[in-house]
Amino acid sequence: MLDEDRLFPLEGRARDLARDLYAQIRDLPIVSPHGHTDPRWFAENQPFPDPAQLFVTPDHYVFRMLCSQGISLSDLGVPRVDGGPTETDGRKIWRLFAQNYHLLRGTPSRMWLDHSFHHVFGIDRRLSAETADWYYDHIADCLTRPEFRPRALFERFNIEVIATTEAATDDLRWHRMLRESGWTGRVVTAYRPDGVVDPEMAGFADNVALLGQQTGFDTATWDGYLDAHRARRSFFKDHGATSSDHGHATARTEDLSQADAAALFGKALRGQCTPEEADAFRGHMLTEMARMSLEDGLVLQIHPGARRNHSDPVMAVHGRDKGFDIPGRTDYVAALRPLLNAVGMRPDLTVILFTLDETAYSRELAPLAGVYPCLRLGPPWWFHDSPEGMMRFRQMTTETAGFYNTVGFNDDTRAFCSIPARHDVARRVDCAFLATLVASGRLHQDEAPELAQDLTYGLAKKAYKL
Repeated sequence: MLDEDRLFPLEGRARDLARDLYAQIRDLPIVSPHGHTDPRWFAENQPFPDPAQLFVTPDHYVFRMLCSQGISLSDLGVPRVDGGPTETDGRKIWRLFAQNYHLLRGTPSRMWLDHSFHHVFGIDRRLSAETADWYYDHIADCLTRPEFRPRALFERFNIEVIATTEAATDDLRWHRMLRESGWTGRVVTAYRPDGVVDPEMAGFADNVALLGQQTGFDTATWDGYLDAHRARRSFFKDHGATSSDHGHATARTEDLSQADAAALFGKALRGQCTPEEADAFRGHMLTEMARMSLEDGLVLQIHPGARRNHSDPVMAVHGRDKGFDIPGRTDYVAALRPLLNAVGMRPDLTVILFTLDETAYSRELAPLAGVYPCLRLGPPWWFHDSPEGMMRFRQMTTETAGFYNTVGFNDDTRAFCSIPARHDVARRVDCAFLATLVASGRLHQDEAPELAQDLTYGLAKKAYKL
């Protein structure tokens, strides 16, 4: 199923070096500091329902490719927002997926899936229309066994810690259940306040009111609103959070006066913000969140550049996060300047920048992270979470930001079984890059093993305070 030398250099000495480096780090524990797995899986520890619901229906990396070839999301079991009919027969969904598995050839999703099939389920034959039912029966049978329940897989994957991501108003019941269960697996949360900082998000005013109810602060006032954020951040920290996460359309930041910010907040609550004012408010809240991070120590992650829900018809039928978020051009130099002028020289603050605009790596992101003490570069994200994307990242950022202004790898996935596959890809690519540096005389051979360990394990633990 899988070539043992996959993703290593083709040249002999570099390939041998990559093999040696990989052998030293391949079995290190997985640190997964940011992602979207469901904490309920680990809290309840119930069997996964069926192969289709494990691999197809929840994974927009997979179903967007099938959708691009005219296959209906409803036929793949993707739920409708109105509760209308979609395919619920897991075997039918799986057969449709298997018949079209060839569409994923050459993609990272194909490599992740093959890795999962082989390493998690012990399968040694390719998925196709002819093997679809055999695959389905085999995986379905495995899912009935105790060793394939979420906690058992967590331990088998050698996950040291995994962070989920919850909205600011989430009650964190599953994290609380986990904490009270006595299980030793470490699952922490992350504070995602988009729903209460984005005036253009549906239900913004209601979400802010709920924030006030949860904390006891008057969120109809600017000061009460900020205090409510501080209280919720503290609540999340009590449930293991070491980071906040912010998924804005742009990387824009602002540092408004408190009077101007309060006036803008009032317009946001009344639904009177223009698009420009809404963007300014989001930008100011990034700076406020950075200041709160100086108070409470949470790492600040910024995930900008996704043009969300590009298809209005798909949004209307299936809702958010259904494969139609598209990358867009993103400015960082001008956009981040207000925040960086306010707090950028603080070494006790960590701001991790991600991008969907690779053109910004060498021009903007690496130079910024290569000088501001607070900045670190997140790994290739989403559309660039691929062997080629990882290699481009190293090639375009190392010359200016070095290795130690980056934060290792995080998988940022909803697909649980892909976690070890994704980390394996990152480890192989990093070993290939280091081996090439050694073979070309740009890195001493005795430095490479320490770097490989840091890129695999140490940098993520340090950056995310895990």
